[in-house]
Formats: sequence, structure tokens, C-alpha cells
Amino acid sequence: MVRHNNQLPNNLPQLQNLIKRDSESYKEEFLQQYNHYKSTLEVFRLTPSEFNKSLDELVMFLAQVAHCYTTDLVSYPQELVDILKTHATILDHEMRMTFCKALILLRNKNLLTPTALLSLFFELLRCEDKNLREFLQNHIITDIKNLNIKHKNSKVNTVLQNFMFNALKDSNARAAKMSADIMIELYKKNIWNDVKTVNVLVTGCFSKITKVMVTCLKFFLGTDPDEKNDDSSDSDDDAPDLKGVMMANKVNKKTKKREKQLKKAKQLFAKAKNKKSKAPQFNFSALHLIHDPQDFAEKLFVLIKKNNDRFEIKLMIVDVISRLIGLHKLFLLNFYPYLQPFLQPHQREVTKLLQCIAQASHELVPPDVMEPVVKALVNNFITERNSGDVIAIGLNAVREICSRCPLAMNEDLLQDLAMYKNYRERSVMMATRSLISLFRSTMPELLHKKDRGRPTEASVALEALQYGQVDAKDFVPGAEVLLKPAEDLSDVDSDATEDDSDGEWVDVNHSSDEGGGQDVDDGDDDDDDDEGEEDDSDEDEDEDGSDEEEEENDEKSLEDDKKNDEEKSIKKKKKIEKPKKRTKLDRKKDKMERLARMKKVKKQEFTAEKKEKAAQISTERILTDEDFKRIDAALVKQQITNAKRGVKRPLVEESKSELVKLGDIENIYKKRKHDKQTRIESIKDGRTDREKFGYKDGRQNPMCSKTNREKKKKKAFQMIKHKIKSKSKRSFKDKQVALRNHLLHQKKMK
Repeated sequence: MVRHNNQLPNNLPQLQNLIKRDSESYKEEFLQQYNHYKSTLEVFRLTPSEFNKSLDELVMFLAQVAHCYTTDLVSYPQELVDILKTHATILDHEMRMTFCKALILLRNKNLLTPTALLSLFFELLRCEDKNLREFLQNHIITDIKNLNIKHKNSKVNTVLQNFMFNALKDSNARAAKMSADIMIELYKKNIWNDVKTVNVLVTGCFSKITKVMVTCLKFFLGTDPDEKNDDSSDSDDDAPDLKGVMMANKVNKKTKKREKQLKKAKQLFAKAKNKKSKAPQFNFSALHLIHDPQDFAEKLFVLIKKNNDRFEIKLMIVDVISRLIGLHKLFLLNFYPYLQPFLQPHQREVTKLLQCIAQASHELVPPDVMEPVVKALVNNFITERNSGDVIAIGLNAVREICSRCPLAMNEDLLQDLAMYKNYRERSVMMATRSLISLFRSTMPELLHKKDRGRPTEASVALEALQYGQVDAKDFVPGAEVLLKPAEDLSDVDSDATEDDSDGEWVDVNHSSDEGGGQDVDDGDDDDDDDEGEEDDSDEDEDEDGSDEEEEENDEKSLEDDKKNDEEKSIKKKKKIEKPKKRTKLDRKKDKMERLARMKKVKKQEFTAEKKEKAAQISTERILTDEDFKRIDAALVKQQITNAKRGVKRPLVEESKSELVKLGDIENIYKKRKHDKQTRIESIKDGRTDREKFGYKDGRQNPMCSKTNREKKKKKAFQMIKHKIKSKSKRSFKDKQVALRNHLLHQKKMK
């Protein structure tokens, strides 16, 4: 049989295609090419630095058909591996890439073990070839991902992680950096998200190569999903009703404004849909998987004091240390005095430092360590000589510190800071009120009486915790509501005005001693407080008579006791002096103490009764989802203020995240500037995506010539003044002059 167009010795792609279809029929041609490959390889080994086109084609040809002749090509993969190991640095970059591609083909056909190939590729990361390194990095990540796609291949992963660990210690900066990048990428893809990977990267934070150290530090800092969406506007969260907008656009008059609104509505709807389809992102950092976070933080702190790195790198190390301290509640007491001198308004990246100091604070830090930090913040930021924004940032930082370590604040300092609630600038006022609202829900006794707000069941049940004390509950809070029949707990307006007789609400505002019943937002706090004090004084004056009668009875009983004592103990002969008559101030003081004791006893009885009922329910039955819904509704109801009707609102407590958001410290409430330059810039920003206003040139070719009428529009007025004057309507006098001149001219011509 004669084969037409047979160019097999020279046409390797055609031979490759035929071999894949029928390998046995073309074995002779294959052996011929294989012998040619061996002879070419011997020649290549004499000059490995030169490019050999014939060898390049043969290597790829053999890699493509290797699965058809496995017995003949047993040593072929190892030959390529040996060439790359011995001549990797001096090979031509195209030949080196060809050998790597051939090995990847063999690996995909399962003719090469993954450990042998990947260990070779880790060594090739040292080569001075950027394209090759990127190619190898992508293959390593893809191959390891495919190995673990069905189940974790622990044996291969352990071997490869050991290679990574050695590569991080490599003296070659590129290889070490690439190894760190590969491990981080595999962690993000949830392939190597185990403890060993994280702790290998911990060692990379102490690398002598700065790039490797920075890469590992960035990995532990991670990326907060909330920070990515900072630039997006608040209106993006509220997806519009697309059906309603489209219907309105159909029915109403067609205008460009409505077209733009419809276009924007479609974009917002699509964006909201994409957000819902995305998987939820949890703020779970690799910092949780570190074996010994205390030792890690201490070594980083020693590193930051020894190294003379740039400020940005030191700031990253400080950030990692602060996150470790906050997440694991570590003790690194020298860290706070180290940061204290940097807490100045003029310091570079001061808001980032404030974020770090807030992250590093927790309830187990001794208050005497945190108090100097808070005082330094107050002295440097919260002073009249600073601008309103600086004061607001300082107040926000103090609030974030106190939310994690409330014992760092004392009563005098808090009451001084609370006086900024009526500051002339809105940013300072709002920051102060947020600080007051924090202590209302944690330690209201530190606030002045007028700043505590109207007490509620939740605030009455609060107990101030001492240092190291833990509020561990052996019952479900709010479970006592299950002892009552089910009712509509959402109607809080009617429930808030109930009396004490129903047993559900306790009125803690009967006495006028509480003073400021208004919220912090009201502007008449001082007046209300003064009125309360006046009422107290009036009540004292009305009750003077009854107090004097009580005192007379007390004096009589004391005299009787004196006589009895004298009769019983004649030997001692001690005279009991008659008590002095108390003043009005003493009586008022005693009355206040008596009322305080009564309130304390009432509060203890009330909380003890609630705890007993909640513990009874928690131990006797298994709570269902409906029960927990009722409990949540009852807890919200307890936080509603018993103020005027219409002022009631739930004090919803935000769940404290493990990390401090930079936006919470930089959160400044202020109006936008209305100067001319700002208005012009905002106007120009709004014109970016808008059509050009004015005359629309509808010509197809904008470069063609224009008419004289169009050119005249861009000319200066002095150039066309004479033409305008000639074509304008003449006055009666001009017509007379023109007619006279015309008649004179005709007369001369005769």
C-alpha cells in the first residue's frame, strides 16, 4: 500500500496524530525519531547554553506520545529531570521552558510522580527568568489543587510543605518569596489551610529577606471584606424596586432623566443580586491557628526594637502584634509604653497607630497599664488647641479602648470628656455622645447623674465587674419570660407604660433623685437636673416636722437605755452624752443614703428573682426556636427607655468584632464644605459621564470644514463688528443721510 503525501520523517505533528490513532502501526517511525532524539541530545550536551530547534521539537513530540510507548520511554522523564537539575542556570530560556512544558505533559499523563516534579520546580524558582517563575508558580498551584480536589492527599502535602519550609530559608530572595506566595495562594484557595502551613509562614516573618518578611506579615494582616467596599456609596445597599421603576418609565413621559434613573436602577439591582449570590465571608484570620501566639508576639516585639526598617514595615509589625494581643488576650505590657510617644496628632499614620492600640486592649490588661495611654490620648488630642476633627478622632480612639478595657477609664476623666457633648462642632459632639452611650450600657455609675439617661430594666440589672472578674451565667438570660403566657412582644409602646403590679416591668424612676431623665441628645439636661434638685429640697422642707418627731422619740429611747446601763454597770460609771441635734444637711444626707440602700436591696431582690426564674426554666425544659424568639423579644423590650411616649427606642448593642475597624476611629460627623472651590470640583465630577451640553454637531466626519456662519461663532467680536453693523436695521436718520448722499451723487453725475 502506497501512502500519499507521506512526509513523516519531517512532519512530526502528522506523525504524532497518526501514532495517537494507531500506535502499533507507526512504531518503526517512532523508534526512528527516538533514536534521532538520542543522538541530538548527545550533541546538545556538548553546548547546553545554545538553542537547538531540532531537539526542541523532538522533546515535545515524545512528551505527546509517551503514553503510547511507556516501555520504550521509561527513562525519558528522568532524562529531562537530570538535564534541568544539572544545566538549569545555563540553559537557553526557550529550551528550559520546553523541558518544563514536556515534564508537565508527562505529569498530566501520570508518567511522573507529583513529588519528583514539584520538588524540581521549587529548585527552578531560583532561575533568572521571570516568565518561567510565573509559569511554574501557576502550575504548582494548579497541580496541588488537583491533587486535593476530591480528598486531602496528606502524604504528598507533607512532603511538599517540607520543601516549602526549606525554600523559605533559601538564600535566594526570589525563590523564598515565590515559595511564600505559593503557600499563601494555596491557603486562600482552602487547599493548605491547616495549622502547619500557618506556622511555616510564622517562621517567614523572621526572615532576613525583607520581601519575604513583608509578604508573610501581609498574610497575617489579611484583608477585611468591609474595607474593600469603603468606596461604594451607602445607596448601593438599598436595591431599588426594579419593577416599579420600569413601570413608571413606561407610563410616564419619556425624558432623559427617567432613562438615567432606570439605567442606575438596573445597575443597583444587578449589584445587589451579585452580593446575594456571593458566598458569605467570615472574618477568620490565620492568627487563630498559631501554635504559640505569646512567643510569636514577644519575638516580633524584639524584632521591631532591633531592626532599623522603614516606618511602613514597623507599622505592619505593630499591627500584627496588636492583633495577636487582642485575639488571644496576651500579656505584653511593654508594648503600650512603646506606642505611647507616637500618639501625637502630627504623627504619620496616627489613625493606624490608634487602631493598633485599641486592638491591643482587652479586659485582662491591668488598668494601671492602660490608664497612662488613655491620659496621653486625652492630653494630646482632646484639647481646645486642636481642631474639631483631631478631638473627634481622639474621642473615638478612647471609646474603642474603653469598649474592650472599660476599667482604663476613671470617673473624673469620663465626666470631663462628657462635657464635650455640647461642643460647637458636630463631629466632636457626636463622638462624645457615642462615648456616653457606651458607658451607659457598661458602667453607668461612672457617668454624671444627668448623663445616665432614663434607667431601664437592662441598665438596672447591670453589675460592674472588677478586674479579672468574669460574668459567667448558668442560665439563659431572659428565660423568665417563658413562665408567662405567649403575647405579642412587639407592641412595646403599650408595655412600656404598664405599672409594677403586673410583675413584668419595674419602675425604677419613681424617685426624683435620679435627676436627668432625658437622653443625652436632649439639650435641656442641665435644666432638668436643677429642677430635680429643687424638688428634693422642697420635699425635705415639707418633711422637717415628721423628722423632728422621729428625733424626739429617738432621744427618749436613748435616755431609757442610759438609765438601764447605769443600773447594770455601776463600776464603769460612764456617762452617755446626749446626741446633738442634726442639721438640715445631715437629715438630707441620711435620707439619700436610706433611699440608696432601699434601691440597692430592691435591685438585688429583683435580679435574684429573675435569675431564679431563668435558671428554673433553663434546667427544666429544652428551649425551642420559638422560645428563643420570645426571649430575644423580651431582652429588646428590657432595653427600651421609659421616657416620654414617642421617644422610646431600643438600645441595640453592636456585636464587638475581634478586630478594630479603622473607620470607627476615623468616623467624623460633619457637613460637607461649601466653599467655591469644593463646589466647582463636585460640579466637574458630575459632568464626567454626561453628554456635552449645547450645540450638537451631527456631521459624520468631525474633521471636515465648517461654514462661515459656524466659524463666526468662535471669532472675536472686534473681527466681525463691521459686518454686524452693516447688516443691522438702520435708523431713520441714517436713512436720511444715505438718501441725501445718494441724491447729491446723482446731481454731480449730471
